[in-house]
Amino acid sequence: MSNLYDTIGINYSELRKPDTRIGELIGTALGTARTVLNVGAGTGSYEPSDRQITAIDPSAEMIGQRAPSATRVMQGRAEALPFDDDSFDASMAVLTVHHWSDPAKGLAEMRRVTRDQIVILTYDPSVRGFWLADYIPELIALDEAQMPKIGDYEASLGSVDISPVPIPHDCTDGFLCAYWRRPAAYLDPRIRGAISSFWAIDDVSEALSRLRADLESGAWAERYSDLQNLDACDFGYRLVVTN
Repeated sequence: MSNLYDTIGINYSELRKPDTRIGELIGTALGTARTVLNVGAGTGSYEPSDRQITAIDPSAEMIGQRAPSATRVMQGRAEALPFDDDSFDASMAVLTVHHWSDPAKGLAEMRRVTRDQIVILTYDPSVRGFWLADYIPELIALDEAQMPKIGDYEASLGSVDISPVPIPHDCTDGFLCAYWRRPAAYLDPRIRGAISSFWAIDDVSEALSRLRADLESGAWAERYSDLQNLDACDFGYRLVVTN
């Protein structure tokens, strides 16, 4: 993960700004925890400002883009957390577990160092319906290959609650499905450059040419007209919270 994000991370803090609505869901799930570990923390998205945060990430590039704060920041990996058992009230991991070399080991490490709840924002690879996969079907195969199944979280963490995270039409965090109602954004190489999926699949120029043509002809708007008036949509993002 670190080598990939040393490349992706060049414009990450600019293009992956935390969405306040998603942040509120994460903050609520953390409950009354005062000390929180953020695993695979990257540039610090979604770290609550009213808690004592420790952040760990393998990428020096990502760590270097963090804004100044009181957060204790360390370079390291989820699979070998350098903390004693029960060191934190809670821990969190945001859109990162699928990048770990051994997700089960990383989740076990989070369980080991956390006294109470663990909060994970992830993606359910069994969900279908994101229109971009109609143009780039490789996205489905990629998700099935790299994304842990939702059942894997309970296997590693014990009893968990799973809740959908609908994505707002104007989401400020530029992950893969964030631009679902702004399709022209996927034609921008800078935006694609901050989305890890586009680094993991082969040349998508032909697919993007078809998307561009459909946008110009109005075919995209006609085909996906049911999306036009939605304020938010569920594309498979899930909040996993231990009981």
